[in-house]
Amino acid sequence: MDETVLYPARRIITMNRAIPFAEAVAVRDGRVLGVGRLAELKSWGPSRVDERFVNKVLVPGFIEAHSHVMAGGAWSFPYVGFFDRRDPQGHVWKGCGSIDDVLERLIEIESVMDDPNELLVAWGLDPIYFAGERLLAKHLDRVSSIRRIFVYHANGHLATVNTAMLGASEITAASTSPGVARDANGQPNGELQESAMSLAKAAFEKLITGWSSASAKWNFAFEARNAGHTLVADLGTTRLAVPGQREAWEKVVADPEYPVRVMVALGTGLGGPVDPPSMAELAVQLRAESTDKLYFGIVKLVIDGSIQGFTARLSWPYYYRPPEGHHGNGLWLIAPEQLNEMVSVFHAAGLTIHAHCNGDQATEVFVDAVEAALEAHPRWDHRHTVQHCQMTTPAQYKRMAALGMCANIFSNHIFYWGDQHRDRSIGPERAAKMDACATALSEGVSFSIHSDAPVTPMGHLHTMWCAVNRLTSTGKVLGAGECISVMDALRAATIGAAFQLKLDHVVGSIEVGKFADFAVLNEDPLTVDPVALKDIEVWGTVLGGVPFEAGVGRV
Repeated sequence: MDETVLYPARRIITMNRAIPFAEAVAVRDGRVLGVGRLAELKSWGPSRVDERFVNKVLVPGFIEAHSHVMAGGAWSFPYVGFFDRRDPQGHVWKGCGSIDDVLERLIEIESVMDDPNELLVAWGLDPIYFAGERLLAKHLDRVSSIRRIFVYHANGHLATVNTAMLGASEITAASTSPGVARDANGQPNGELQESAMSLAKAAFEKLITGWSSASAKWNFAFEARNAGHTLVADLGTTRLAVPGQREAWEKVVADPEYPVRVMVALGTGLGGPVDPPSMAELAVQLRAESTDKLYFGIVKLVIDGSIQGFTARLSWPYYYRPPEGHHGNGLWLIAPEQLNEMVSVFHAAGLTIHAHCNGDQATEVFVDAVEAALEAHPRWDHRHTVQHCQMTTPAQYKRMAALGMCANIFSNHIFYWGDQHRDRSIGPERAAKMDACATALSEGVSFSIHSDAPVTPMGHLHTMWCAVNRLTSTGKVLGAGECISVMDALRAATIGAAFQLKLDHVVGSIEVGKFADFAVLNEDPLTVDPVALKDIEVWGTVLGGVPFEAGVGRV
């Protein structure tokens, strides 16, 4: 038996309704032995008092139920996003505020590349921030007309390539993919949407190789630790059907220095299996191979695309001010007529389904599919989850509550794209109702909030800040009626996320028997000005009773 360690703190916020606050926590064998007053906890017997957190605030370790290991792998490639961004090693990459800024950075990178056959792959682009025309092949040709260039968008659903990449990938006017964007003459303009990105096979495989590396997994964990997270979900990025992928995760996560627990979902994209029965069988098999630090057994479906990329499926009246050449609605990534069968197979296998639904039309078809699956195969406590819930309506939340479904709400969108959604993608009224945490709460839907890292930086203090304040990047309030309290946001970031991953019996709150997983904060989120919530400094985390300080290795 390990020694008992007592950690006194300025305050402990437990998320346990029976004892919501405490002054100390006792840890033994990596689990919470007790929570309460320091004097009371000493009654457990011989113990050691560790006072390193005596002036800090402990909350349950944050749980990011929607992120991607590519958040660690993306830094293998240069960043060309709009906002300044800090990488897992602490380096701040300055944002690119215009198309010219993007091109200038790419020209600088290309100028020091010796081999003309080497691909130039960059990431983070988001054309919706730029006034006027979108970045297209004709712009990237100014960087090089010879070298193949592939620029991955921040939303993960689009890429822009140059003419050399179009030619090398045999993308022509005759290409049949609906994701190949075209100019007024019907010629590919360099923007590849959704599955069309895979036509640029060499670049896409280079990205996937970077995301699958051991360094990507470690950087993923470092970003999580630095933001106070003790459990993160890689939601469908890893190609688990590829031999060796599970073992690669197991090798990294089993290292005592690896500072987070990971849930790896089996996804339908990135070359994964497309046969639902085979996929369900694999997911059930992997679930049985879970450990205390590495979990499997959930399934990720991607039903539609990105709202800011204009590929999400919206109900009428569709898009507000779409870019030139865009017509009608977005793209189905899983056809509605195929979705019912897929959901039915996974549901009948006892699996929990997490479905990417940005647009309200996508939410509708997923809720319909879950309802049909429940009629065919009645099953309690399934916790099927609508991921993103950007435009989920009150009527849909009512149905979700009745069906026992969960929501994972992309609250960061309010800050990063709120102005653009209001002014360009969906218009003022629908933008004010986006990411509706208050509606989910009032309708009784269990929900969490997320960053979708690397789409936005990982960090629940920021996702909480967005849900509480609903401030856009220009400081405007977007839909004040959907603001929630700090306590409700904290609940979503901890026990709410644990619940939808079916891990709330071991994580999500600080109470007897659960893993001793804590986020260590320099300020109390319940007493600071809510507008300052995102600015609270994170000291680090405690994972299974072991402290990990932000920015460094294990203490």
